Amino acid sequence: MTSHPRSAVACAAAAALAAVLWAAAGPAPPAAAHPFGPPSTATISADGPRVSIAWRAAEDDWVALGQALGALEDPGAGTVSTELTGEQKLQRSEEVRGYLLDRIYITQDGTRCEGEVTSMDDLLTEGARLGYRCPEEVREVDVTVGALCDLNEAYRTVLTAETAADPRSTLLTATETTQRMNFSWYAGMLAAPGFGVAAGTAAAIVAGAVAWAVIGRRRAGKARS
Repeated sequence: MTSHPRSAVACAAAAALAAVLWAAAGPAPPAAAHPFGPPSTATISADGPRVSIAWRAAEDDWVALGQALGALEDPGAGTVSTELTGEQKLQRSEEVRGYLLDRIYITQDGTRCEGEVTSMDDLLTEGARLGYRCPEEVREVDVTVGALCDLNEAYRTVLTAETAADPRSTLLTATETTQRMNFSWYAGMLAAPGFGVAAGTAAAIVAGAVAWAVIGRRRAGKARS
């Protein structure tokens, strides 16, 4: 395949410009947001009545969200303040924090668990960290992650459990933003690969043993008669 030095240089320059804009004058413009690209991710863990979620999105998706909420300026609409980096503007925005809590939450028996944004440091690597406290020990809860879906219905989120849970991982979409998750002690076994096959095999063995015992009793009864 023939290489194109000019194209390579242009791509490198564009990537460098985006990094500079994020770190200094603010992130790249929202036109680069990619609802059709890789999905955002959310990792979840449960411990007693507490649940923790880390939600991660791409840089340009953070930009699109920040501009939609007024936390970041639109370079095409006016001057962009360079006193704070784009990340700092997002971190200090009450609108962003409120949005995250409104779009990412836990429900236990129909009641929303109390939540808070615990950290937004190092957004691109660690994501936004949210903590929740539920009324009771977490066993079965409904997990909702609908961030970005209001901006574009093509956005998706891969939800993955870091502690034993069933399901272990699932894909959330604009039409299905909520997943019921089981964090009970046996949840890890339910989600383990091959569990359904093993359970089915065990049931078949038990059923076969019962049938054999019944046949044996019938034969013994006929022999005595």
